[in-house]
Amino acid sequence: METLHKSKVILLDVLFIVLGSAIYAATVNGLTAPNNIAPGGVTGVCTMLRYIFGTPIGLMSFLINIPIIVWAVVEIGYKLVVKTIFAILISSLLIDLFAGFMPVYQGNPVLVAIFSGACEGLGLSLTFIRGATTGGTDMVARLLERRMPHLSMGKLMLVLDGVIVASSAVVFGSIENAMYACIAIFVSTSIIDAILYGTDAGTGKLFFVMSPKVREMGERVIQEVDRTVTYLDSKGGYRKEPGETMLCVVRRFEVYQVQAIIRQVDKDAFVIIGDAGQITGEGFRPMRSDDKPLKEIIKNLKKA
Repeated sequence: METLHKSKVILLDVLFIVLGSAIYAATVNGLTAPNNIAPGGVTGVCTMLRYIFGTPIGLMSFLINIPIIVWAVVEIGYKLVVKTIFAILISSLLIDLFAGFMPVYQGNPVLVAIFSGACEGLGLSLTFIRGATTGGTDMVARLLERRMPHLSMGKLMLVLDGVIVASSAVVFGSIENAMYACIAIFVSTSIIDAILYGTDAGTGKLFFVMSPKVREMGERVIQEVDRTVTYLDSKGGYRKEPGETMLCVVRRFEVYQVQAIIRQVDKDAFVIIGDAGQITGEGFRPMRSDDKPLKEIIKNLKKA
C-alpha cells in the first residue's frame, strides 16, 4: 500500500509540474517574448538575451539555473530540490520546444500583460502546489532569506525582479514595456496568492498530531516543508499516559506534504486538521501596527 501511495504521489507531482510548465512555456512563446515583455525572473533575463543575441530562451534559462541549483544543493540538500530540478528541466525543454509552433499574439499590449500574467500565475501555481519551483529569483530569494532572515522572501523577490524589469526598459529601449512587465508581475502574483493561499494570505491549516514519534515528524516538517512546529506536553484521558502533541500551521498547498510525512513516520498517529482563519507572524502575514489587542477591541465595543 505504501509503495502504491508513493507511486500516486510521484505521478501527481509529474503531472502537475508538466502541465504547469506547459502553460508557462506557452505564455512565454505566445505572449511575453514576442512582445518584448520581461516580467522578472530568469526567464525575463533570457528574454532580453534572446532580443540581443538571438539565443534560445529555454536553453539559456537552464544554463543560468545551473549555479542556482548547485547553490541550493549545497545550502539545503539535494532531496529538497529534486522537484525543482525536474521543473527547471521540463520548463526549459518545453519553452524551446513550443517556440517552433506556438501561435503569437502581438495586439493590445495591455491585454498581453494581463493575460500573460494570468497564464503565468496559473502555470507557476500548478508547479508550486507540488512543492517545486522553477528556480530563478524565487529560489535565489529563498536561499538569501536563509542568510538574511531579517528580510522577507517577498521583499527579496521584489528587489530581484525590480532590477530585471528596470534593465528591460534599457534593453528594449521602452519604458512602456517595463510598465507592461509590472502589470504582468502584479497579475501573476495575485493569481498565485489566490490559488495557493486563498483570498486571504493570512489563512492556512492547523495540525494537531498525537503520536510517540512527533519529534521525528517535527524534524522532517522543519527540514522538508520549511515550517516550524511546537511540541505541547499532553496526557491521554483514557490511558492517563503522558506524551507530546505537535502543533503546526501551514499554507493550504503544504497540507499534503505534512500529511505524507505523518503517514510515513507513524500511520497510526491521531491527527486533527482545522482551518486557521487568521495567521500573523513569520512566514505568513506580518502583524500590522494597526492590529489592536483583543481587550482593546472589546473595550471599544462596550463603549459603543
